Amino acid sequence: MDIVVTSGPITQKPAPVIENDWFKAGAFAAPVDYDSYWKREVLRSADVFVTDDVAQMFSHQKAGYFRDIPPRERVLDLGDVAAGSVAGRQSDSQRIIAMNLGLALDDLATAPLVYRAAVEKGLGTWLGS
Repeated sequence: MDIVVTSGPITQKPAPVIENDWFKAGAFAAPVDYDSYWKREVLRSADVFVTDDVAQMFSHQKAGYFRDIPPRERVLDLGDVAAGSVAGRQSDSQRIIAMNLGLALDDLATAPLVYRAAVEKGLGTWLGS
């Protein structure tokens, strides 16, 4: 698959089903349900593993979630990748897992609604060119 998104129940005792060979070279994954459906070898073999809040992810790990994610030194912060301070994808063949914990996803879902409402009401200042 090119894009894999899973969004089932989040559990502390997952029964993973996503196999390594389902996640082909160059693919992107967004497990919205944490690591509930992803086998350890898939999570650990991703070329790029990114999250929206590294500290929160490892705090959740202490609470029993994210047992099979890569070690901390291999987990990138999405903000750092977006800012260009750390490298994200380096080639078209790299497999990326973006395991976001929710806050940034909520922002992305809400931002267009806020933007449209502001435009309709003539509020805000346009900062783009």
